[in-house]
Amino acid sequence: MTEPGDALADLRPLMFSIAYRMLGSVTEAEDVVQDAYLRLHERTDAGEVIRRPAAFATTVTTRLAIDALRSARRNREVYLGSWLPEPLPDADADPAHRIEHDETLSFAFLTVLERLGPVERAVFLLREVFDMDYPTIAAIVERSEPGCRQVMHRARARIAEGRPRFEADARRDATLLERFFAALSAGDVDALARTLADDVVFYGDGGGKAPAIRQPIHGPLAVARFLAGLVRRGESLPVRMERTQANGEAALRISTGGATLSVLMVHVGAGRVAVIGNQLNPDKLRHLGPVGDLDALMARGAPPQPPPGTTTPVS
Repeated sequence: MTEPGDALADLRPLMFSIAYRMLGSVTEAEDVVQDAYLRLHERTDAGEVIRRPAAFATTVTTRLAIDALRSARRNREVYLGSWLPEPLPDADADPAHRIEHDETLSFAFLTVLERLGPVERAVFLLREVFDMDYPTIAAIVERSEPGCRQVMHRARARIAEGRPRFEADARRDATLLERFFAALSAGDVDALARTLADDVVFYGDGGGKAPAIRQPIHGPLAVARFLAGLVRRGESLPVRMERTQANGEAALRISTGGATLSVLMVHVGAGRVAVIGNQLNPDKLRHLGPVGDLDALMARGAPPQPPPGTTTPVS
């Protein structure tokens, strides 16, 4: 027989899946999940029988995430530079973080979701990702059913304005990414530009706490030149660049001495690299482990070179 505590623990991936998509933050999502989990436990410890635990967990998590997003949005309105989500490693050791991947988990899509208000975001996700009907959604967000339909209509319109292309072709994309990373390592502007979409965008998120561009860069040549420039700047720094996966897509973890400096996330659409996001804000990297001080590293100038094959650019 499954104990109540085990059944509740099995709901953590569902709760995290909702909270992370709502907030774009691993740490904030974990706080919401923990709060929701405690509320579930309080009900069961008091002897209450929760007949539909998943539905109850979804309702509590969504409402808490709406409240958390309302608070977070006040900070994001005065955020320095571009706001990008916290990277979620595909190989995360926490079982609660191993959630089903789809386009709404990509960093590019999470960035577009920032266009939506808290209730709009909840309605959109509950409908699009979790395939809930409008009566159920209305009960969760405490709105009327017609009101939720109107909210969904507005949300889809806003999303359509910036929705990233998402046409998966694993073999084609793998070949493209090999070309992209090889050109990046070589600092080859022309080769890089050939891997980029005509409307490619590069975002950097330092949050005012790490050196990063304040405005996005647009266009293949401009982005390629910027990336090549980062390669040249990083050649004298003892940094390591490791291929990895985050949010279901290709990424690079840039580190020094085992401490993360940034995570470069790459979104492919229609056979070209369409969006690149560089997460450098140390507050958004702490869930990955030790975080390096990029400002201090760059201030030290050009320290001794690391062993061959490990020197790569700070991005």
